Amino acid sequence: MRVKKLVLYLIFCMIPCTIFSQSTIAVTLPVVTLLDIEPTGTFNLNFTAPTEAGQALTTPEANTTKWINYTSAIASGGITRRITASVNQVIPGVNIRLQAAAASGAGGGVLGTSSGLVILSTTATNIITGIGGAFTGTGANNGHRLTISIAVNTYANLSAQTNTPIVITYTITE
Repeated sequence: MRVKKLVLYLIFCMIPCTIFSQSTIAVTLPVVTLLDIEPTGTFNLNFTAPTEAGQALTTPEANTTKWINYTSAIASGGITRRITASVNQVIPGVNIRLQAAAASGAGGGVLGTSSGLVILSTTATNIITGIGGAFTGTGANNGHRLTISIAVNTYANLSAQTNTPIVITYTITE
């Protein structure tokens, strides 16, 4: 009996034996392109008429309440993304200006770079470039703070306007 156990022991110790099992996992990482402006809603930018003849219009304070949030997952070897902005109409004699600040908040990845102060028109203009695989976090205080302002560019072209709706369209693209 002892010899039999010893023989079995020697056989199992001398035969290399590997016991294993495998699992195959399918992983999908979709291409993602999402953009949002927070908080939602409209705001007003109103020039103030002078109280003394010969004085210029008073330019309104810039609006800094809006934040641009995005999520971007690019295809392998894909090019970086950019965000553009345009307006539905221009007001003669007035510049509509926009500046995206550097990204801040809870995001991560290859966040975009601001193009600095731009004057908006009906043609899309880059406001953020170089977005790779990234997310900014969501809501106010995450992403890029937007500064939106207006200024007179040519007094000769001004004409009175009341509650003229200007729609800014933001687009994320490659």
